[in-house]
Amino acid sequence: MLRIALLVLISLLLIGCQRASTRGGAPPRLRVATYNVSFFADAAGGLEKRLRAGDDKARQVAAVIQRVRPDLILLNEFDYEPQGAAVELFLREYLGRAQGTDAAIDYPYQFQAPVNTGVPSGLDLDGDGRTDGPADAWGFGRYPGQYGMLVLSRYPIDAARMRSFREFLWSAMPGALRPMRPDGVTPFYPDTTWNQLRLSSKSHWDLPIDTPLGRLHLLTAHPTPPVFDGDEDRNGRRNHDEIRLLSDYLNAKSGSYLIDDQGVSGALQDRAQFVIAGDLNSDPLDGDSLQSAMTALLEHPRVNASFVPTSAGAGISQLNPMKLAEPPRGDRRARTSSFGLRVDYLLPSRGLRVLDGGVFWPAPDDPDAAIASASDHHLVWLDLAAEPR
Repeated sequence: MLRIALLVLISLLLIGCQRASTRGGAPPRLRVATYNVSFFADAAGGLEKRLRAGDDKARQVAAVIQRVRPDLILLNEFDYEPQGAAVELFLREYLGRAQGTDAAIDYPYQFQAPVNTGVPSGLDLDGDGRTDGPADAWGFGRYPGQYGMLVLSRYPIDAARMRSFREFLWSAMPGALRPMRPDGVTPFYPDTTWNQLRLSSKSHWDLPIDTPLGRLHLLTAHPTPPVFDGDEDRNGRRNHDEIRLLSDYLNAKSGSYLIDDQGVSGALQDRAQFVIAGDLNSDPLDGDSLQSAMTALLEHPRVNASFVPTSAGAGISQLNPMKLAEPPRGDRRARTSSFGLRVDYLLPSRGLRVLDGGVFWPAPDDPDAAIASASDHHLVWLDLAAEPR
C-alpha cells in the first residue's frame, strides 16, 4: 500500500514538473521577412525562362532566404504568371536546393494573385497623347503581372478569406490627393479619367495566416515609386495615398469607405493581429516621397514601430547614385536599399512583441556580402512573439 502511494506521489510530481517546464519554456516565435527580389523580366514569361535556364541572381536570393530562414516571407517584384511555373521553379530548383552552406528550405504554402501592373487601362495616364505605353497601364508595367508579389509560408494561408483592394478606385478615397497641374487649379486627370483610376499600383492584400502566434493578417503592398513624373507629382501623390490606405485599413472609422474586390466593406477588425509588409517606396525622413503618409503609418496607435531593423553594411556600403540630400536625416544603418533609403518595412501590431530583427546587408568585408547584391533592396526580418497576458 505504501509502495503504491509513493508511486502515485512520484507520478504527480513528474507531471507537475512537466507542466512547469512547459509553462516556463520559451514562447512560440515567428520569423517574418520582406524582400524586393527584382525578379521581373522584359516580356511576359521571361521570368520562367530565366529560372529554367539557371540564374545566378536567383541563386543568391535563395541563399539569402536559406540563411535567414523566415517562416513567412513577402517577395516584391516577383512576376505574376497565371500558370505559376516561375513560382514552382523557384521553390524546387532554388529554395529546394542548398545554395551554399545552409540547407534547402521548404514553403508548403504560397499565395500569388493578379496585380495592376501592365494591365492596359485604355487611357492616357501620363499625358503623352498615347494610351498604350507602360505608364498607361493601371500600374506601370510592360505586361500584365510585371513586378508582382508572392507570399511564401510554412503555415496555412486562408486564401478563401483573403481581401484584396486591387480594383479600389483612387477617387473613392475621401480627401484623395488628386494630381493637379502647376496652376494648382486644373486637375491633371480629367474627370472621366480620374473616376476610373485604380489606387493600388500593384495590389493591397490582407492574407489571414494561421501561425504559432495565432491568426495573423499579413497586410502587403508595393506602392509606386514617388518619382518618374512631372510637376503634377502624380506618382508622389499616389504613393502617399497607397500608404494611407494601409493606415485607414487599421481603423474602423477612417476605413469605413473601403470596399474590397470581393464587395466587402470596412476595415480590419479591431482585435486582429497583423504585420504590414512590403516595399513601400517611402522613407520617413529622406528622399522624394510625401512623407506624411509614412510618418502617420509609423505613428499609428495600432502599429508597433519601436524596433527599427538595421545592418552593419547599410551605414558603410557604397550607394548607387541618386538625388539625395546629404547628409541624410535618417539613421544610415536603417537603410534597406542601395539607393540610400529605408523603403522596405515590417510593421507588426501592438499585440506582438519584437524579439529580434535586422536587415540582411553584411559589411563589404563579410563573406556573406557575396550573396547580398542580387537586388537593389535587402531582406528585412523580424522575430515576433505574442505579448504576455
